Amino acid sequence: MILATPLIEKLHKFYPGVQLDFLVKKGNEQLLQGHPLLKTLYILDKKRKYRSIWQLIKAFRKQKYDLIVNLHRFGSSGIITALSGAKNTAGFDKNPFSFTYTYKIKHFIGDKQNYRHEVGRNLEVIKAFTDGSFVMPKLYPTAEEEQSVAQYKNTKYITISPCSVWFTKQFPSEKWMQLVKLLPKDITIYLLGAPSDNQVCEQIKNSDKEHTIINLAGKLPLKQSCALIHDAVLNYVNDSGPLHLASASNAPVCAVFCSTIPEFGFGPLSSFSKIVQVDYNLYCRPCGLHGYKKCPEGHFKCANDIDVKRLLSVFEEAKLFKQ
Repeated sequence: MILATPLIEKLHKFYPGVQLDFLVKKGNEQLLQGHPLLKTLYILDKKRKYRSIWQLIKAFRKQKYDLIVNLHRFGSSGIITALSGAKNTAGFDKNPFSFTYTYKIKHFIGDKQNYRHEVGRNLEVIKAFTDGSFVMPKLYPTAEEEQSVAQYKNTKYITISPCSVWFTKQFPSEKWMQLVKLLPKDITIYLLGAPSDNQVCEQIKNSDKEHTIINLAGKLPLKQSCALIHDAVLNYVNDSGPLHLASASNAPVCAVFCSTIPEFGFGPLSSFSKIVQVDYNLYCRPCGLHGYKKCPEGHFKCANDIDVKRLLSVFEEAKLFKQ
C-alpha cells in the first residue's frame, strides 16, 4: 500500500482540482488517515468480505467516479472495479476482471536480468493520462505523531527492524546480536516491529548490556515509526514493511535480502540506500516471491552466509552521508 502512494502525489500534480479517494484493507488505514491530498478513505473489511464488497460497490456507484485505478491483482477488487459504474477504469492484466478495464497494463515481476520497481509498475497504470516520470512514495505523519516520538530523538540513533512475517526473509536474530556488539557504544539502538515481534526484540536487547537498546516493538503505530525512522543515522531492515516506511520518508536504509532478491521490485528507494545479500550465486536463490516459513533446502545459506561486518560498513558510510 505504501508503494501505491506515488499515484496520489502524481494524480494530484496533474489534476490538482480533482477529488482523490483511496480504498485500503482494514488494518492499513492508519497509514493514510489525515492524508492532506485525500478526501475519503474507504476500508475493505476481509472478515466481512462479501458484505464489505457490496457496500463498496454501492458507495462507488453513488459517487459516479470518472476514474478508478486498481493496483490489486485479485478478484475481490476486480469485481468492485467492474461494477463501480466509473466512466474509466485502469489496472493490471493479471486481475481476472481486467477484461472490463478501459486501460489494461501488463504486469510482470522482474528477475536478475530484468528490473522494475513496484512503484514503477504501479505508475505505469496511470501513465496514459499523466507521464512516465518516477515519483517517490510518501506518508504524512501528523504534528502529534511527530511529537510523540520527539523524546527518542535527543541522541544519535539507529533503528533495527529485525523481523518479518516470513522466516526466509528474516535475517537471523543471532546475526542482529552480532551486529549490535560491533556498533559504537555511543549510538542508541531502537528495535522496531509489531507486537508479535516483541520476543525477538527482547532477545536482541538482552544479548548486550554495553549499548543503550530500547525495545519499541508493538509500542509505535506505523506512522510514528515512520517519523522515528526519518531522522535515524541508519535504519536496518529486512525485505519487509519497515523498508518501505524508510522509502516513504527518504530515510537512510540498509536492507538485508535473504531468500528474495531486489530485482523483484521491492528494494529501497531512499537517497542513501544500501542492499546487503549473499555475495555469490547461490543455486537456490530466490526460492520464491514472498518467502517461506522455513528454508526449503534446510541450510538457509542466503542468510547465514552474510557477514555482519558488511552491515557494519554500511553504518560507517551512513555516518559520513549524514554529515
